[in-house]
Amino acid sequence: MRTARPFVLAAAILPAAVSAQSLTLDHVATPSRVTGSLPSAPQWSPDSKWFAFTWDSAGRGVRRVWIANRDGSGRRAIGSDAASARELLVDRSAQAVLALRGSALVRIAVRDGAEQRLAEVGDAESLVLSPDGTTIAFLRDGDLYTVPSTGGSARRLTTLAIAGPSTAGLGTYARRDREIGAATWATGAPSVAWHPDSRTLAVQIVDRTSVRKVPFPYYLGAETQPNELRRSYPGDVNEVRRVALVDVASGAMTDVPLPEPTERAIVQLAWSSRGVLLIDRETDDAIERTVHLVTREQPTAPRLVWRDRRESRIYNAIASTWNADGSALLLTGDLDDRYRVYSLVPGDSVPRPLTPATSDVDGAAVAAGSDVFYVSSAPRPSERHVWRVSGRGAPVQVTSRAGVHRPFVSPDGRTVATLVSDDVTPPGLYVVPATGGAEVAVVAGPLLEGFGLVRPEYVRFVGADAGDTLHAKVWLPAAARGGARVPVVFGPVYSNTVRNRWGGTYGLLQQHLVQRGYAVIQVDVRGSTGYGRAFREKFLVEWGRRDLDDLAATKRWLGSTAWADTARMGIFGSSYGGLITVYALFTRPGMFVAGVAGAAAVEPRFFGSDDVAITRKPSTHPEAFARGAIHAAGGLQDHLMLIHGLMDDVVPFKTTAMLAEELMRRGKDFDLVIAPGATHGWTARPAHARYLLGKLVQHFDRHL
Repeated sequence: MRTARPFVLAAAILPAAVSAQSLTLDHVATPSRVTGSLPSAPQWSPDSKWFAFTWDSAGRGVRRVWIANRDGSGRRAIGSDAASARELLVDRSAQAVLALRGSALVRIAVRDGAEQRLAEVGDAESLVLSPDGTTIAFLRDGDLYTVPSTGGSARRLTTLAIAGPSTAGLGTYARRDREIGAATWATGAPSVAWHPDSRTLAVQIVDRTSVRKVPFPYYLGAETQPNELRRSYPGDVNEVRRVALVDVASGAMTDVPLPEPTERAIVQLAWSSRGVLLIDRETDDAIERTVHLVTREQPTAPRLVWRDRRESRIYNAIASTWNADGSALLLTGDLDDRYRVYSLVPGDSVPRPLTPATSDVDGAAVAAGSDVFYVSSAPRPSERHVWRVSGRGAPVQVTSRAGVHRPFVSPDGRTVATLVSDDVTPPGLYVVPATGGAEVAVVAGPLLEGFGLVRPEYVRFVGADAGDTLHAKVWLPAAARGGARVPVVFGPVYSNTVRNRWGGTYGLLQQHLVQRGYAVIQVDVRGSTGYGRAFREKFLVEWGRRDLDDLAATKRWLGSTAWADTARMGIFGSSYGGLITVYALFTRPGMFVAGVAGAAAVEPRFFGSDDVAITRKPSTHPEAFARGAIHAAGGLQDHLMLIHGLMDDVVPFKTTAMLAEELMRRGKDFDLVIAPGATHGWTARPAHARYLLGKLVQHFDRHL
C-alpha cells in the first residue's frame, strides 16, 4: 500500500490560551455552563428596519424578546421577563412583535415595550402570519387553528389528529398516528403555508395508521410498559404524506392528489406571489425527485414541472423556493458534480444554473428582488459562507467571518443577519451588508478564553482511492506541541464532521480529551458533502467497509507526523459513528486499541425507513441486509465499549442486545453501558451525558 504524504498545512496550530480552569465532564454534559445563553434565529420586520430575537442576557433561565436595528445598533429588550418567549412573529405594521409566552399569545409594542395578552393558545407551535397581517395560523395537538392577530378566541379548523400509541412519549417515533405536521424525518419542510390572498392554507398531513407497531419497553414507570411506537423498517410501508388546501372561512379541506404518498417525503410547500403552490418531493430512497405545481382554483389537478432521477443517490440535500416575482423556481439540486441552485421557469425542460460548479450549495436559496442569496462551501469546504448572485453576474461573497453561517436576509435584500460559530466560539448574532464586508456583532459569540480551548488544525492528505484527497481536523495537546508522541482518539466519527463550527457537547468532549493529553482527529469519510458527487456517493451500500479504508489512510498519515503514537489509537462515535466503530474493531483488528460505540447501527434489518437512501430495500439489495455486524463478531480482539439508551427507537436497543449476546457466546470481553431513560440522542440529558461520557473517558484512559 502506498504511504500517504501530507499536503501543505492550512495554518499553524495555535497554542491554547492560559487556562483559568479545566473543562470538567460537568461542563461537557451541560454546555450552557460554558457558553451561557445563545441568541435565537432573528425575525425581520416587513420594512427591513429592525429584527427581533430571543436571548437570556442575564443567565436567569428566561429568554426575553430583543430587537436591534438593521445595522446592529440599538439592541434592547422589550416586554416582560416573567417567562421565556418563543416562536416570534413581527406584525405587518412593523410596530409590534407577536410571541408565545407559556400558553398565551402576546403582542409587544416596539416603541415602549408594552405587552398585551391576545389569546390563550395552549401548546401552540408553527405560528404563521397571514400575508394581510390579520390572522395567525398555528398547530396544536396535531390540528390547525387560527386566531385574529388583534386578539380573540382561537378557532379550530380541523379535527383530523389521532393520538399515537406511545405510553412513555419518548423517542423520535413517539408521534401522533395522524396529524398536520412534518413527517418523521423530513423536518425541514413547512407544515402550514398561506396563500398570498390570506384566504387559503396549504397543509401537510401525515398519517401513520398503516405503519407497524413496534414495542420499546419502558422500565421506569410503576410497572414495565410495552410502549408501542409506529416505526417502519426498510422495505415496510412508510407513513402517508399528503397535501391539502384548507379554506379559512369555511374550514373545508380539499386533498391534492399526488402519486405514491407512502414512498415520498415532502421537501417543500410554498406559495408563489402569484398564488401557485410548489410541492417538492423525493422518494425515501433519494433516487427520484418530483416537483408539482397546483392552484387553489384547480386543487385536484397538480402539474408535474420537474423530475430527475439517479440510481446512485444517497441522502439528498435538496431544497427549493420561488424567485421574488413568482415566475421561476429556485431548485437546489445535485444535477452536476456539486449541489447548485438552478432557475427553472415552469414549462421549460432545462434548468439554468445560477451558482458555480466548483462548490456545494447548502440549503435553500433566498430570493430578494433580483438577487439570490445562498450558502456555499466556497471558498473552503470546512466553512459555510453566504453568497449573493444577481442576474447573470458573478457571485459575490457576503460574509467574511470564519466559520459556518446561517443567514436571515432582510425583505429588501440589503442586509443579512447571520448566526455564525466556529470551532472555539459558540453561535453569535451578526449583521452584514448584502454587498459584503465585516460583520457587526449584535450578540457576539461568547469568548471562552478562560477554558483554554485549542483551535484545531485543518489538514489534507492522500486518500484510500486513487485521486482522493481526505480532509481532517486535528486538536493537539500541549505535550504534542512540545515534541512528545501522544495517543490519538478519532471522534466522534461520522460524515460531514470537518467543519469550522461550534460542536456543543461533543465539541467540549473533544477539548476535554485534549486537556487530558490526547490528540483528537476527525476526518470526512466518503459520503461527506463538499468534495464532489463521486466521493459522496461512494457511501452507497458501503458503510462499515470502504469508509474504513479512509480511516486506514488517516492512520497512515498520522504515522508520518512527529506527534502521533499510532500504537495508542482509539475511536468513538454514535449511530453511524457507532457502526463504524464496531465494524473497525470487528473487521480491522489492531487498527485501534480501543473503541466506544454509542447507539451503534449494527443491524441493517432494523434501520429506519429513511435509511433506504444508503441501503436500498431487501427486495432490491438483499446483500446489504446480510451484512449485520453480528456476523463479524468473532473478529473482536481489541477493547470495545457499547453504550445504548433503552428508549432508543432510531437504533433499537434490541440490536445491541443481540450483538452483546453473540459476543458472550463467542467468549469475547467487552463492556456494555446502558441508560434506562436515554433515547437515540443519549447525551441530550445532562445526567445521561455526564455518566455515559464519563465511562467513555475512563475507557480510553484505561486502554490508551
